[in-house]
Formats: sequence, structure tokens, C-alpha cells
Amino acid sequence: MIGSQDYDSELLHIAQYAKDYTIVSDEAYKMAHWCLWDALACGLRALQHRDCTRLLGPLYGEGRCMLGARVPGTSFCLPPPQAAFNIGVMNRWLDFNDTWLAKEWGHPSDNLGAILACADYLSQQALQAGKPPLTMRHVFDAMIRAYEIQGMMACGNAFNEKGLDHVILVKLASTAATMFLLQGTEAQYLAALSQVFVDGQALRTYRHWPNTGSRKSWAAGDATSRGFSLAWLSYLGEPGYPTALSAPKWGFYDVSFRGERFVMPEFGSHVIEHILFKAAFPAEFHGQTAVEAALTLHPKIKDHLNKITSIQLETQAAGMRIIHKTGPLKNEADRDHCLEYMVACALLFGRLDEHSYSDEVAADPRIDQLRCLMRTTEQPKFTADYYDVEKRAIPNRVTVTFADTSISEQVDYPIGHLKRRAEVFPYLREKITASISGHYVEKDAERLVAYLEAPERVMSLSVPDFVNLWLSSLNPAV
Repeated sequence: MIGSQDYDSELLHIAQYAKDYTIVSDEAYKMAHWCLWDALACGLRALQHRDCTRLLGPLYGEGRCMLGARVPGTSFCLPPPQAAFNIGVMNRWLDFNDTWLAKEWGHPSDNLGAILACADYLSQQALQAGKPPLTMRHVFDAMIRAYEIQGMMACGNAFNEKGLDHVILVKLASTAATMFLLQGTEAQYLAALSQVFVDGQALRTYRHWPNTGSRKSWAAGDATSRGFSLAWLSYLGEPGYPTALSAPKWGFYDVSFRGERFVMPEFGSHVIEHILFKAAFPAEFHGQTAVEAALTLHPKIKDHLNKITSIQLETQAAGMRIIHKTGPLKNEADRDHCLEYMVACALLFGRLDEHSYSDEVAADPRIDQLRCLMRTTEQPKFTADYYDVEKRAIPNRVTVTFADTSISEQVDYPIGHLKRRAEVFPYLREKITASISGHYVEKDAERLVAYLEAPERVMSLSVPDFVNLWLSSLNPAV
């Protein structure tokens, strides 16, 4: 009989944290509240985009099932894996949800797909059996665990360097969080986590030229849905694979990680306490400070655009690897991961929003005219500050040069960073309120927004009661 001691120690470490850790941080719960609302607000905005909504709903048949999970902002009630996919796609679509940057990058709120779908489904089952449903505290407990697993595993392990996409960590964290909600045994946790690494892993190719495409907007939804499914199968008794990581020749390390082993962290509640919010504008996070710098420069240069001779962008090594692009950009997915495009829009229009990446905006010839004047380089000091654990800065500098002068702006910490935490909440309130007001009729929007300022009240709600808040009447303009 296989015991816990037979499993790779890395899997046991993750399983024991997810199963047994006691959360004592009030700050973690506070930030979980804001992360939840921010992610759902991103999802509501995404519902205005046809490219997103065409992926939503059931794979086959009708959009309702007798006992399923509901999708906030829609009328869908779906089997939990499909509900998880829907929620994940919505929250991630506009690249506007929270972010974690380390050796690997990612968006821990992507895990909300599995977490909310699982919690709602289990609650529907409980109510049908005459038992109490889960509360939103259970959701927050699962979120804190998922954030920590995804974020801390990203601190010491660069999957991108091996060509693997960061959504492997979404699948891992969603699997653990789902098993937490299922109250699985240690053996079930271990089986489920081993399945994650036996599974096929996504390549990063859909995020980079020449293959950049919309998959990067639904890949996390796919990963969180898969995480739910793997946890559920293991909960039902599917056995695990003890050396899924370390087996010679056939294990994950030898097949997919170039023979290296994971650098394993200590887990607590650090990640959600230090999470980065995209509160002011949707821009890939390594470029957030560049956009802010360009927005500051806009009023100073907007009347002299035709006199610009060059534009210098200085960024970190990660920014160079992920979002530095020259040449034609073929679609929105290409544009929203192009540092030069984002900076050009901010310099030219004095704004950057989810519509800035559309074909209509991109057709303005002045954007590419500005891009042609740009030279992007890595600034070693910026890279050092990016990796410095005491700073975790994300610096960018934009310098605009004219024939006889130049003007420069540098921003080290973006608005959503912990070092500027006090600044972020007004932006978050505005972002969340605008998303809700744009989607629901006035009375329902007001009732929903009232809960935003009452985290203790939200935490005590049952999951079905919370989800019901997001199923109210749609704004006729939607």
C-alpha cells in the first residue's frame, strides 16, 4: 500500500500546507476580499467583449443544469468544470486582474474559477441534502492557499525558462484549493497533486511572436477547470503517482524541467498580502510603470509629437523578455503584451484602457510612427531592483528626445504595489463600482456595491447568497 512517505517530498510539502495550515493574518483576509471583488469586476467588463462571450456557456446543450455552479454576471448554471472555465476566462480576458511577479509570473486570481465553482456546487449539494452550505470564509481560506502556492512556487522556479507557461501553477494551486474545499484526506491531496505533473503542460508559444493569440486569455480558465477535475477524480478515489516528479527518465523533472528539481518555499499567507493590483489601467505588469511614466509625459509632449526625434525605453530583463516587440502586431493579444505599443498609446492619447488594443485604435498610423522612434534596452539596475526581495520594484524609464532637448520620467513602483498600497484603494473602488454599474440595473448595482465596504459581512455570507448578489437584473444597455 502506498503511503505519504512514498511520495515526492515536494508534493507532500504542498499537500500538508493546503490541508493543515491555519490562517492567522487579518491582512490576508482583507486582501482576499479585495482580490475577489477585483477579479469579478474584471469578469463583468469582459462580458462586453464578443471574443470573450463566444467562449462562455455550456460546451453542449443548454446553459442550465439541475445542480451546478452559477457564473457571476450571467444566467449560466453549469457543471463545475465548465463553470470554472467560464469564470476563469471572464476574469482573465482583459489582462486586468491581479498579478504576482518573481522568477515566474502569473495571476493568482485565476484560481477563483475552480474555487468559486467548487464552493457553489458543494453548497447546492448541501442545501439539497438539508445541510448548511459553505460560507465565503471557506472561499477566502481557499483563495489564500491558492495564492500562496502559485506565488511562492513562482519565487524560486522559472517555468518560462523551460518553455512552459505559468498556468501550470494555476492548475497546481486550483487542484490544492479544490481539495481543500472537498476536505480531502492527505492521500487524496497527494494523488491529485501528482496528477497535475503527470498531465500535459501548456507551452508559452501562444504568448510570443509569431504565435501570439487569444489562447493567452483563456489558458488560465482551462487550467483552473482542469485543476478542479483532477481534484474531483482523486477525491472519488483515483490513485496517484508517488514519483511523478522524480522518476528517472519518465518523471516531470527529467521530461519537462531539464533535470532540475523545484526550489521549495515555506508557505504562509505572504503572497495575497503582497499582491499587485492592476487598478488604474490594463497593461502587462512589467510595463505598468512605463505606462504611468508616459501618461505623466503626455501633457508635456502632446502638442509637439511631430518634433520628436527618438524615444528611449529602459526596462528590466523580464520586460525585455516578455513585452519588448518590434514590427507588425497582428491582434489584440499581440498589442496588450507590447511595451512599445502601450507606451505609444499613453503618450499619444493620454490614456490606456481595454479598448486601446482594438483594431480600431491600432489603425491610427501615429501609434506605429511613435513605435518606430523607440529604442528599448535593459537597465541592469532596474533588473537588480526587480529581484531584490526588499524592493521587488518594477522600474521603467521613458525619455522623449527633441532636436534640442529631452524630457524623461521614471517610475519604480506601480500604483498597485505594496509600497503604494494606500493609493490603490480609490482606484480599485472606482474600477469595481464602474464595472458593476455598467452591468446591472441601478438598484441591484447599489445593493451589490454596498457589500464592497463590508468585508466581515461578505465573509459571513453563505456562498449561494453571495453568488446570488451577482445574478441580478442586467443593465438594459448591456
